Amino acid sequence: MSKDYYQILGVSRTASPDELKKVYRRLAMKFHPDKNPDDPGAAERFKEISEAYEILSNPEKRQEYDTFGTVGGRMAEGYRDFDMGFGVGFGGLFDDILEGFFGRSGRRSAAHRGADFRYTLSITLEEAAKGAEKEITLSRLESCEDCRGTGAQPGSRSKACSACRGSGQVRFSRGFLTVSQTCHRCGGEGQVIDSPCRLCRGEGRVRRERTVAVKIPGGVETGTRLRLTGEGEAGMKGGPAGDLYVVVQIAEHPIFRRDGDDLTCEVPINFTQAALGGEAMVPTLTGMIPIHIPSGTQPGTEFRLEGYGLPNLRGYGRGDLKVKVLVEIPTRLSAQQRELLEELHRLENGEGTPLSKSFFEKVRELFGG
Repeated sequence: MSKDYYQILGVSRTASPDELKKVYRRLAMKFHPDKNPDDPGAAERFKEISEAYEILSNPEKRQEYDTFGTVGGRMAEGYRDFDMGFGVGFGGLFDDILEGFFGRSGRRSAAHRGADFRYTLSITLEEAAKGAEKEITLSRLESCEDCRGTGAQPGSRSKACSACRGSGQVRFSRGFLTVSQTCHRCGGEGQVIDSPCRLCRGEGRVRRERTVAVKIPGGVETGTRLRLTGEGEAGMKGGPAGDLYVVVQIAEHPIFRRDGDDLTCEVPINFTQAALGGEAMVPTLTGMIPIHIPSGTQPGTEFRLEGYGLPNLRGYGRGDLKVKVLVEIPTRLSAQQRELLEELHRLENGEGTPLSKSFFEKVRELFGG
């Protein structure tokens, strides 16, 4: 299950951005590993706090999390952008706290990993059995072709930020303390672009629709996640692209039900087939095949056909097909059918069937008859 980010920060689901920022500052100071060198659990707690704030402080990510419990295809417990170097992924607020109180300095890396994507793909049971290759269309941010992801107009260059002189930090005094903060002009990168790219407006990325081929192995189940490395959104300023997670959803089948690698289905036969025995045609995923029905087959009898199920996703053979027979009683009889059945009824009343004999013997014993 996903983590509860609100519970981690100890705030309500209606907490305002200012309240989130205030709580995060307090908790980050309390659990920072540099202030708790003897507490091995502090680093993990600090990681959870920073992860929760990174999601909830972003309006789009917060809305996605509130709706789906996930962000960008990443489950909370599998969050991939956390950086133990404490420099990438949490924005200016965390850097300000770290640099101001613990003396860290230097430029912030401009490179950021791109966001992951989650895509739910519906397939048929037949496709799940034999495997398939599907094409999906995504709208994603890709590296700008004109500036090659730099954000600068072709032919121009970035230059050192005049506000921080290329350091990415600005310093000022508070009483007897000298405090460093991330430069507000360059965002800590130390470089600014005077001539941003006209196509991406300095972003370094543009939105494009892209068709991606997805290879589905035989034996997948509903909920199987297929990871396509590097098929998420492009990274920022040379950062690596995110991943695409394709979540498989198998459509309901009109005949078969799935039980692990096995399939089950129900096949109707008439009561004379059940009594006399014979051959019945049953469906499989590859077509109809005959099976032998022994004489005296009872309603609900199950026949197991080995190897007619689904392939195991890890290569451990195939499952079976379990066929349950339903004995169908006719609702309309011809005169000849009625005559024959009445004769059978007279014979049965005279001799009885094994099941009826056993039942009525138990009744007589129970009531002393």
